[in-house]
Amino acid sequence: MTARLADIAAQAGVSEATVSRVLNGKPGVAAGTRESVLAALDVLGYERPVRLRQRSAGLVGLITPELDNPIFPALAQVIGQALTRQGYTPVLATQTPGGSTEDELTEMLVDRGVSGIIFVSGLHADTTADMGRYEQLRGQGVPYVLINGFSDKVRAPFVSPDDRAAMHLAVTHLTALGHSRIGLAVGPKRFVPVLRKIEGFRLAMKERLGLDEAGAEELVQHSLYTLEGGQAAAAALIGRGCTAVVCASDMMALGAIRAARQQGLRVPQDVSVVGFDDSPLIAFTDPPLTTIRQPVQAMGQAAVRTLLEEIGGTPAPHSEFVFLPELVVRGSTASGPGQRRGGAG
Repeated sequence: MTARLADIAAQAGVSEATVSRVLNGKPGVAAGTRESVLAALDVLGYERPVRLRQRSAGLVGLITPELDNPIFPALAQVIGQALTRQGYTPVLATQTPGGSTEDELTEMLVDRGVSGIIFVSGLHADTTADMGRYEQLRGQGVPYVLINGFSDKVRAPFVSPDDRAAMHLAVTHLTALGHSRIGLAVGPKRFVPVLRKIEGFRLAMKERLGLDEAGAEELVQHSLYTLEGGQAAAAALIGRGCTAVVCASDMMALGAIRAARQQGLRVPQDVSVVGFDDSPLIAFTDPPLTTIRQPVQAMGQAAVRTLLEEIGGTPAPHSEFVFLPELVVRGSTASGPGQRRGGAG
């Protein structure tokens, strides 16, 4: 026990006597010091004494479309940590092919008496979906926040990255490198983030290259948000003479790199590729991926803060909190082929 006290005291940066007071529930310890000791217990893997365990303020559901795309686990982790810090217990519910639908997962969470729900890239992002399901949820008195994909038909707070600004960053970067034939590989057209990316892409292509809407539309390829989807889209765009491809996810970008290599082209010497998300580990691909970083930390924390305000009886306005992404330049983009030849001559 003494050895354990010494470990905890060292970890928390306090005396063993203070650790003893906290573990025995004695008064006279500052709240911040008490928290440090409890955190040290957690870090060292010791069980908190039963009387010191925080009683859960309630369950909060988090519904994600899938976990194959690394951006969803990254968001889930940020949201889960933020909820736990506020005393709530996060419940992760994931849609899987052939498994439970968003409606079934919502019903299951409501049946379990959750205090609120955070939806990530759900049906709210699908322009063809019936938004009545969210009104019904509101009628049941369950607060919720929606991430990615705004709908003016749903009276709730939304949290999104600025997809239009993201495309402007990518196109500006590639045109500065001398690319003029830039393709966009995105998901199905019915999703709000896809429509916004296309809008941003068109505007940037017009501003940077003077390309009209029809000209930009020809450089947009719809596919699936998967490695295979990115591969198929990039193959089509390279076939149309594109020397650079902007992808709507990092997974798609890895597929685009594969498509280029299958055609005997090198990345970035012959084809430049830009991803979207900056998922974990993407800095270590071959080549390291230039990508648009979603502000996952800020978005996740904003979603939790907004939901807890709703749970606390202060409804957030029906509005969208838009977060600016940033361009992270790595090794998958380089000067356009014509640029380098011109420079050499």
